[in-house]
Amino acid sequence: MSKYAVSGLKLTRVHKLTAAGVAAAGAAALVFTAVPGADASQGKAEAASASLNVKPVAFSAVDTAARAQQATIAQQADASAAQGKAEAVAAKQQAQAAAKAKVEKERQVKEAASRAAVRQAIPAAVQKPAKVYPNNLDGWIRESLDVMAKNNIPGSYNGIYRNLMRESSGNPNAINLWDSNAQAGIPSKGLLQVIDPTFRQYHVAGTSWNIYDPVANITAACKYAADRYGSMDNVNSAY
Repeated sequence: MSKYAVSGLKLTRVHKLTAAGVAAAGAAALVFTAVPGADASQGKAEAASASLNVKPVAFSAVDTAARAQQATIAQQADASAAQGKAEAVAAKQQAQAAAKAKVEKERQVKEAASRAAVRQAIPAAVQKPAKVYPNNLDGWIRESLDVMAKNNIPGSYNGIYRNLMRESSGNPNAINLWDSNAQAGIPSKGLLQVIDPTFRQYHVAGTSWNIYDPVANITAACKYAADRYGSMDNVNSAY
């Protein structure tokens, strides 16, 4: 029986050729379908294997360098920001210190001015009153001693008292009209019997120019005695 017979029918030459063509086409289709599929699967497997086996050396080096550069830039930016912040803080502290110093200086100036104003505003009644001396022999001697102390003229109460009692008996208006000075026209006058030229030469500033003034007479005579004898205390007779 022929291999081309179907259901007991005898195939003609045309039928044989048609069947052979169909069979060949089917085989070709099967081959075409199987081979590309296998090739694709094989390509995928090979690609997967290649991706697992290939080491990304060049990519990793570039990436590491980039990351290092970015890190350096970030560190520099952070350092610059920190420095700027520190400078700002320092400038603020300096400004605060300068302002505080200015306020303190102004306070000190105000306090000094206030103290000066208070001192100037002290009433005269609160200030130490001027010393008052009695208008008698004791008061004249004591006032003379204070004037002498201010002018560095030596002398004591007893030295003055002893000499003026001998010279004038304590009379501020006493005058000698009989000694050699009187005969020369320059009589001795006052408590300590001083002649006019001597009084003018040894007059003490701040006292009267009147030779009969008790304080002026005593201080001028003591200044003369200090110049000639060292002190009125050293005078025990006419001088």
